Amino acid sequence: MKENIVFTIARQYGSGGRTVGQMLAKDLGIHYYDKELMKLAAEESGINEALFVQADEKVSLKARLTKSPYKGELLGPDADGFTSSENLFNYQAAIIRKLAETTSCVIVGRCADYILKDYDNVVRCFVHAPMEYLLEHAASKQPMRGKELEKFIIKTDQHKAAYYQYYTGQTWNDARNYDLCLDSSRLGYEKTVEEIKAYAKVRFGENVLD
Repeated sequence: MKENIVFTIARQYGSGGRTVGQMLAKDLGIHYYDKELMKLAAEESGINEALFVQADEKVSLKARLTKSPYKGELLGPDADGFTSSENLFNYQAAIIRKLAETTSCVIVGRCADYILKDYDNVVRCFVHAPMEYLLEHAASKQPMRGKELEKFIIKTDQHKAAYYQYYTGQTWNDARNYDLCLDSSRLGYEKTVEEIKAYAKVRFGENVLD
């Protein structure tokens, strides 16, 4: 690629957004980041990776009570809030910002669209689909079916929305937070990838992905 471009992908559970991100990264020959960011943040901070995972699981309850929009401050090991959920998020955010400044990549989730909202080299995508499609594709990974699976999908997306709201103060599925909102049920994975690439070419230049 001729320029450093970062593609962020937020997605509904079952929409195939993660698969789209992996396909896009492979097609462009760039790195794909998802939960690996927690490992990188753990290495950077010296904090046990398990604490990053636990912070992810707890935030949905906190989000109902308050918000803590990301501001970028990092607390050192001697600070009282060094292992707080907010500081753990900030370490992940610092890794995301460093990546955006140094390399082309695909980042799935982690509020990356918000963290990088002031970066001109970022394409922010949201992949979604109707419930029927989400159910069909989620069934390939989950043993549940019918109403039970639908409740699981809704709960999973509610957790994503709560996480996003807590750390950004914004609504996860608000189209105004993204450059592209793509229905994977209409396009399929390959064409969704092609639409993202086409947008990048229109915005940054026809040969930018070469």
